[in-house]
Amino acid sequence: MSLHLNASLRGRSFLVCGAALLGLACVNSVFAAGDALTLEQAQRIALERSRKLAAQDHAASASRDMAAAAGQLPDPVLKVGIDNLPVEGPDRYSIARDSMTMRRIGVMQEFTRADKRHWRAERFVREAEKIQAETAAMAAAIERDTALAWLDSYYAEATVRLFDEQIAQARQEVEAAQGAYRGGRGVQADLVNARSGLAALEERAAQARNRVRNAKTMLARWIGEAAGTALSGAPDTSSVRLSGAEIEGELAHHPQITALGRQEAIAEAEARLAEANRQSDWAVEVMFSQRGPSYDNMISVGVSMPLQWDRKNRQDRELSAKLEQLEQARAERDDALRAHVAEIQAMFNEWESTRERRARYERELIPFSRERSAVVLAAYRGGKAGLADVLAARRNEIDVRMLALQLDADIGRLWAQINFLIPASGAASRTMMDKDSK
Repeated sequence: MSLHLNASLRGRSFLVCGAALLGLACVNSVFAAGDALTLEQAQRIALERSRKLAAQDHAASASRDMAAAAGQLPDPVLKVGIDNLPVEGPDRYSIARDSMTMRRIGVMQEFTRADKRHWRAERFVREAEKIQAETAAMAAAIERDTALAWLDSYYAEATVRLFDEQIAQARQEVEAAQGAYRGGRGVQADLVNARSGLAALEERAAQARNRVRNAKTMLARWIGEAAGTALSGAPDTSSVRLSGAEIEGELAHHPQITALGRQEAIAEAEARLAEANRQSDWAVEVMFSQRGPSYDNMISVGVSMPLQWDRKNRQDRELSAKLEQLEQARAERDDALRAHVAEIQAMFNEWESTRERRARYERELIPFSRERSAVVLAAYRGGKAGLADVLAARRNEIDVRMLALQLDADIGRLWAQINFLIPASGAASRTMMDKDSK
């Protein structure tokens, strides 16, 4: 599987369903009414319904706007005042009679250094990129969780179908036991055993139907009304988009690792800004002063800048702190990568091991249990075995098939967790590319 992301998220072309129409409108945009719901369609619906992804888009847009604002010079400052206004004597509170009284108006502009403005803007650009990476991770999580819910529902329904099949056979066995007992060819114990076996199967089937309802409820959390639609066949879980031999290299582009890499870029921009702050900005002020009609007006011009008299304990300390935070971000990214590699490698190994066990069931255990049931049933019909033997063989076959179905479900869950480490749907990928182009 290639985990390389060409994407950062901007604009959301597939979030086209309004808040009041999210359920039915989104469903109709993915598949026609009456069609079986595939896993891919369920994932697309879940992405379209997600409000988290829309929230992330707004956050990324806000950061880009902040980047544009941070790159500008500060607003000029308008300064208005009166200097040397008398408060005593015959000229008190007069703004025109005393020669020293001046009405002034001026403008002051601070000229922030270009490198500071660049790194202030760059910090928000990196923040937007981090949000975009987090959006990709969130989209992958939505696809993964939707896949898990879809598979749980699918295999719960498959379990019910298996029980229904066995219940139909058990009812035939009850009817056969009743006929044999009434005809004097059987004993009452066989009839009781047959009815007991049927009741046990119906109880297990009721539990399985309850699991179906719970699974549908969890699926509806992601796809709404579409959860009531019949599901199509299970996806191919025999392969994943991940190469077991190149896990570390591929996981380096996992969205969560990418987001940590963006956090590292944010820390680097802040360190660059702290380094730029070691150089003072300066401001220019121009002032026009008006005096009384008997006196000349004046213009004042001034330049000001902060005095970094204690740089080693202020600017240098700030720079040192930002550099330490940069190293912290790098260490956290490396540690997270190692943790992901170990976790995914363990899941990959378990997925392969479970597939081998499932193949053994298909190759040996299921055929053996069917053959045993057939042999015991033939012996029963020939009068060489009792109904209890038939029921025991049938229960064994059910248990073997149920275990095989559980293995299928386990394989599916592991496959979903490995296969959807990054967004896989075309809609999500197209959205990422649309965002990158803006």
